[in-house]
Amino acid sequence: MAQAYSPGLTVTKSIVLKKDRILPLKGKVLVKKGDKVKAEDIVAETLLPGKVLPFNLSNKLGVTADLIGQYLKVKAGDKIKKGQVMAVTNGFLGFFKTSVKSPIDGEIESISKITGQMLLREPRIPIQVKAFIDGIVVDVIKEEGVVIENKSAYIQGIFGLSGERSGEIKMLADSPDEVIKPDKIDDSCKDKVIVCGALVSYDVIKKAQKVGVSGIISGGIDDQDLKKLLGYNIGVAITGHENIGLTIVVTEGFGIIKMANNTFSLLKSFEGHKASIHGITQIRAGVMRPEIIIPIEFKEDELKAEEPKMATLEIGTTIRVIRQPNFGLIGKVTGLPEKLTKVESETMVRILEAELETGEKVTIPRANVEVIED
Repeated sequence: MAQAYSPGLTVTKSIVLKKDRILPLKGKVLVKKGDKVKAEDIVAETLLPGKVLPFNLSNKLGVTADLIGQYLKVKAGDKIKKGQVMAVTNGFLGFFKTSVKSPIDGEIESISKITGQMLLREPRIPIQVKAFIDGIVVDVIKEEGVVIENKSAYIQGIFGLSGERSGEIKMLADSPDEVIKPDKIDDSCKDKVIVCGALVSYDVIKKAQKVGVSGIISGGIDDQDLKKLLGYNIGVAITGHENIGLTIVVTEGFGIIKMANNTFSLLKSFEGHKASIHGITQIRAGVMRPEIIIPIEFKEDELKAEEPKMATLEIGTTIRVIRQPNFGLIGKVTGLPEKLTKVESETMVRILEAELETGEKVTIPRANVEVIED
């Protein structure tokens, strides 16, 4: 067998990216095809319907449902303010009138003269979609969103937290295996994407939140620190919606793990450049990876994105070990024996031979590695 397929992460100094920026429901697109946009530019917006509140009007007025029509001061579709009178009874000889006021700002969804119920809807919620990356609008989907392309340095992470943010890259770690201390974070880190080496600790995250850091990139993170930060254990659901005030991208795994040399060197070469990052992670079907995107200059005729290819194992391929022992270590494939081999669990599997960055030569089940595409 000349090659085999394996899950992989991309780490590259130049790639053509295409990003769909789509509204959750139909709305208004604010840019046109050919426009150049920045990551922070709003490209589309819409209004989400507000929460519906049932309101028993006949009960509040003290009349039967079929009589509420003669007392109404509003109709379905009207905008209302909190405290606005919606209905008033005639009372007795002009006295003892009963008036009913709106409990919310919003609008009248419907009025039923059969049940006496009103449905009130809270104000619509504005939703805005930003470009996320600097680039060019190459397609507009009417009332839904746009497609943006650019040329970027690009790094996929293993795990992340929180959503889309951007900021200039600032190197805090001097080497990929350094574990930085909170005192390295100061006011110069505000709104920056900081690179922390082999581990980002709970104390570093809290200091970064206090200073106003936009994002953190680290080789590893401790799962107990995650639980302390979030207040719960991370499961296998999608991450990326955490409200922690910054975005975290972990490039290698859990624990103290040296950041891959290629990843660290690439980030260092782009220090001071603007990066767009997100921590969205999904490990089930439809895998989603955290991303670090650093736009680079390009000519429009260079925007010819290739169809994504499945990662392959070949002699010379860079891999990362994703199981113990040697978890997190980087290496190069030196051999791909075709014959099935019995491993410690007594199962027969396909293996590969590799030389790790430590110089050690190992034999590993192919399922225990992932390709680093560079």
